[in-house]
Amino acid sequence: MLTGHVVVPSDAAYASSAELFNELHPSAPAAIAYCATVTDVQRCLGYARDHGVALAARSGGHSYAGYSSCPGLMVDVSALNRVTPMAGASQAVVGAGTHLIDVYGQLSAAGVLVPGGSCPTVGIAGLALGGGIGVLGRAYGMTCDNIASLQMVTADGVVRTCSPNQHEDLYWASRGGGGGNFGIVTSFTFTTHPIPAINLFTLEWAWGDAGAVLESWMQWLPNTPNELWSNCQLDSNGGAGGGVVKVTGVFAGATAACSSALAPLLIAVGSAPTYQFVGPEDYLRAMTIEGGCEGDTVSQCDAPTRSAFVAKSSYVNAALSGAGVSSMLDAVDSLASSVPAVGGGIVFDGYGGVINEVAADATAFVHRAAVACAQYSATYGSASPPASIAAGVTSWLEETQTRFAPYATGSYQNYIDPTLTNWAEAYYGSNLSRLSGIKRTWDPDDYFHFAQSIPLST
Repeated sequence: MLTGHVVVPSDAAYASSAELFNELHPSAPAAIAYCATVTDVQRCLGYARDHGVALAARSGGHSYAGYSSCPGLMVDVSALNRVTPMAGASQAVVGAGTHLIDVYGQLSAAGVLVPGGSCPTVGIAGLALGGGIGVLGRAYGMTCDNIASLQMVTADGVVRTCSPNQHEDLYWASRGGGGGNFGIVTSFTFTTHPIPAINLFTLEWAWGDAGAVLESWMQWLPNTPNELWSNCQLDSNGGAGGGVVKVTGVFAGATAACSSALAPLLIAVGSAPTYQFVGPEDYLRAMTIEGGCEGDTVSQCDAPTRSAFVAKSSYVNAALSGAGVSSMLDAVDSLASSVPAVGGGIVFDGYGGVINEVAADATAFVHRAAVACAQYSATYGSASPPASIAAGVTSWLEETQTRFAPYATGSYQNYIDPTLTNWAEAYYGSNLSRLSGIKRTWDPDDYFHFAQSIPLST
């Protein structure tokens, strides 16, 4: 008996309850358990093990590959969404099912923040367990770097607190080892930071300047203050000729300091932007702008949304050569010419700063030498794209990954990619062997298993 409730296929709410964020992935679990308490999670795990039923945990349901679902029991922790700033301490307890925009909204009321991503409805558990890159990452680190402790139900059904002093191996593995591998997390205690002055910036150039922009951006970013985060976006223009190139970002500090940090980039590009904005913004409003819901309230920003998309990623540990830059621009042009019916392109998210000050083996998140992570993606207008278009997009993604091969290493585990070969090495690199050892210790029967879960051996 659960304090929460169970939804089964015969219920009217089943179809909407089973949905995942990515519309391309069907979801048809035998049952969905909405857990209202930690004990509910334990009961679900015990039932599934006793009856030989497969199990998957869902926080926000944003797994790129649809791994938040399975044919058996979906354990939904969305009701575990309480956010509690701790009085007198620079910490907050956050339920594992809390959506990111609610973390931002509730913590901002207390004048503090936890660095995270931009998608407003992503679940905090998946984001934090796999790393968590975001617009304040260079200033305060990855989301996983700010986990002070966490509560997890392990495969034996026991609730465990994992911290630097308790179950240290699980604590290490949970900071970048990916969601769904070692147990079901029910809450996190995060280190919080006082909200600083915030500035946003957007710089756009003509497509003819895209090569100079990307090359200059990659050389400029590593030398910027930690307070500055930026990305470089190369977007297809749907076959209409050329593309869109822009540099956007967030600066944790004064407007004058932000402008000063941007000046070398503008000089290096050598051409004036066609659009330029630099200015202060309220922190919470800035998070809604970055999340694509500018002008909405927190509750409106948290409204269910879905998308049909495919994506791959590559880490770039040094500025691209001239040939590498040209190859990226050719890739964007290729998408526009070969599959003009879809939107997409390449986005380079900046790393460095505090992110790269952490040793590669200090947490399970190994990608500590990156200048940027490139995500190349395509978005369909329908969950059932025509076969010819789907085939064209698949070919484009594979060709783009091949283009990156000479310049890149690894892939981001939170952009989990079901088509990726050698995925375990790509996600976890030199930390893979240690992760497998922890998996053998805490889940020797490989109960928390899915297509790209941590293997028991390497």
